[in-house]
Order: sequence, then C-alpha cells, then structure tokens
Amino acid sequence: MAETVTISGRTSPGPGLLTSLDPLLRDWLPRQRWFAGKGRPVTGFSLVAATELLPVEGPLGLYHLLLRAQQSPAPGDCYQLLIGVREALPPRLAPALIGHVEKGPLAGHTVYEALYDPRPAEVLLEALRTQARIGGLRFEQAPAAPEIGPGLAPRLMTAEQSNSSVVYGDSYILKLLRRIVPGTNPDLELPLALALEGCPRVPAPTAWLRAEIADEPYVLGVLQPFVQGASDGWELALGELAKGEDFAAEARSLGRATAEVHVALARALPTTTLGHAQLELLVDGMTERLDAAAQAVPALRPYAPGLRSAFTALADLAAEGETWTAQRIHGDLHLGQCLHSPSGEWSLIDFEGEPSRPLAERRMPQPPVRDIAGMLRSFDYAAHSATPAAPGWADVCRAAYCSGYAEVTGVDPRTDPVLLRAYETDKAIYEVLYEARHRPDWLAVPMSAVRRLSDPT
Repeated sequence: MAETVTISGRTSPGPGLLTSLDPLLRDWLPRQRWFAGKGRPVTGFSLVAATELLPVEGPLGLYHLLLRAQQSPAPGDCYQLLIGVREALPPRLAPALIGHVEKGPLAGHTVYEALYDPRPAEVLLEALRTQARIGGLRFEQAPAAPEIGPGLAPRLMTAEQSNSSVVYGDSYILKLLRRIVPGTNPDLELPLALALEGCPRVPAPTAWLRAEIADEPYVLGVLQPFVQGASDGWELALGELAKGEDFAAEARSLGRATAEVHVALARALPTTTLGHAQLELLVDGMTERLDAAAQAVPALRPYAPGLRSAFTALADLAAEGETWTAQRIHGDLHLGQCLHSPSGEWSLIDFEGEPSRPLAERRMPQPPVRDIAGMLRSFDYAAHSATPAAPGWADVCRAAYCSGYAEVTGVDPRTDPVLLRAYETDKAIYEVLYEARHRPDWLAVPMSAVRRLSDPT
C-alpha cells in the first residue's frame, strides 16, 4: 500500500442506518448470485452487527455489516456485506452501484458494493496484516505464517457463485463468505488441520477474519496463498475437450491428489464406523431426497423405483453386517474446486461444503466416496458440455480418476459398487432438482445419469 490505512472502527453507526439502506438492499440483495433466498421476497432486515471501517464523514466511507434478511415462511439468512459510501460514484465503479440514498443518515450519498473498489479491499488486507481487533471483528494470522507485505494491489474475482474473493497482487486470495452461520466453519477448520499434517494439496491459511457476536463465533473470511498461473479444473477440462485432447493423465493425477487429502484428513481428525443403525439413517435421508425431487420434477418419476433400488441395496448390505469408515471430507468436490498449477500439481480449495446444508451436517464424518461421486459427476457434466456430447471421454476420466485414487489408498472406489452407486445416485438426484429450478436447459445432463443409475445392468 502506498499509504497508511486508518481504520475507523466505530461499532455504533446509529439506529438510522437501516433506514438509509433498507429500500435499496431489498432490490439489490436478491439479484446477487450468492443470495440464497431467491424466489421469496425480502420483507425487511435486522442488523446483527455493524462496524464503520472508514468514516462516512470522509471522501469514502466503509461499513462492514452482518445483516439478516427477513423472508417468509422460513427465517431469513444472515449475510456479510461491505458497503462503500461516496457522495458520487466514479464511472469505474458503476457495476458496483447499490443505489442513491434518499432518507436516513446517509441521505444524499451513493452506496455500493465496496469489494469492487481497491481502497476498501486494501483496508481488509491491512487489518489482517496488523491483526486488528475492531469491535466484534477479529483479524487473525496463523502462528507460523509468513509476514504479509504491504503494497499488494487488489482485484475482485468475478467468477464465484456463493462467495466473493479478492486477489492481492499474485500473493494471496481472500475469500469472504457471504451467507454467514455461527460455529466452526470447515472452510477454515479443514485447511488448518491439513496444514498441520503437512499436506501440500491444500493452500494453508495465512490469516482469517472472525466475529464474536452474542458469545457465538462466526468465520467471515480466509486469506490463503494465491496459486499463480493455476487453471480452474473445470475450465481446463473444457479446454481439453474442445481441442479433442485426452484428459486421462490429469484425471489420474487428480485422483491421487484427492486421496492424499482424504488420507491426511483421516490422520488429522477423528474417524468413525458406520454400521446398520447409521446406514439406515443415511439411506432414509437419500430416499427422502428422492421422493421430494420426484414430487417436484415430473421427469424423474418414471425412474424413481430404479433409483430407490440403489439405496435399498446399500441398506441390505448394512443389514447383513457390512460396515464403512466415515471421516471428514471436502463435502462439495467437483472440477471447479480444483486448481491445476503450471507445474502440473493439483490443489483442492473451498472446503465450505454445500452451503445450503446445515453447518452441523457439513462437519459430520462421511464416507470418502461422497467426494469421489461428486467428482465422477463433474466429469460427466464436462463431457455433456461439449458439442456434441462426449460420454466416452467422461468414462475414460472416471476410470483414470479412480485408478489414481487407488494408487495412494490401495483401494479402488469401484470395488465397492453398491456404496458408489448410492452416492452417485444421490448426487444426480440433487442435480436434477437444481437444474429444474435454476437451469432447465441443463436438465438433460443429470437425467442421462439418472437413466444409467436407475438400471445399472
């Protein structure tokens, strides 16, 4: 940074703050990709916490807000917002506009999404660099982390869906969680555990942002080393497909990387054994999700009996005394959660799990095959994104990935076909419901898997 950043730190912006922001946020918030309550109108907001990071009396004000959106019939979610305040917005920040305030203490000002603006992004890094404590906000560093240097130019990444990330120079990436829940977030917990195990497949957290509110901890963001020149696994796969290139070597290497992470997690954190009672609950959950999806998506109904057989087959094995090991896993693994470095090494990122699932569920030990099934489905998605579709390409990738996994663990996931089919089926059902609701043009992709999984013969 070229100059010292002075952080205001006032934690009482005044009771009228929502008066200024409410009418603008009701329109702006539901249009954000990371807003989880789409389809239900926002009827109001309640302020969970507010901190003034830059004084609004200056040329640029900055608020850090934790704001609960009120929606019915279910309670609304809590979101992390960084709101910039200016008298007028320069043209370069036009995409960040939230609106022009007409009433309340910010009347006459313009408010905007502050992460588009380098200055507010610098404030966050400076607070992490100095381990600041501002009201309920805690900016902390890993004990053995290298010193965070000044002068790192920030840039907002625009590709994410459920969170927001800022890259600083080519050194760090700060992931800010948008939908906030109290508790120990696996997006910090698991990379820290893997760092202690010396696992090189996951960038070790350098620093993080937390909040303490009403004696409950919230993880708000994590700063990690930026893998310079890395390719997103999804984009890499699509590029190879477009060129007609084979992806088997990369898939095999990714299988090994996944296995290394699973082995390290099993060393770092407790494992458990799933017997008949636990599997019964697991199968019940899968069956309930199938019934709900079939109710919502008529195209799924003809295949429901065959899909249900994937779950009953697993329940039958458990009833015969078969057991499985469960451990902490990634929880939402697909090609987009993997980075391929210029040297050819794979890294796994984004250990938050499926954000729509309760935090307690995301932190439960689960069979590693759940991650494997997610990746196998991701190869299928990539193959069906090509024109024409290339199912044979996906088959080769799936086989190579499982072989790579076996090279590390000694166990090929395909040797437990009943468990693998159950988890692939559960994932495909989730995909059908998602695509029917959000991307109907993509519904054919998981439906092709549904046809295959409903009749494995």
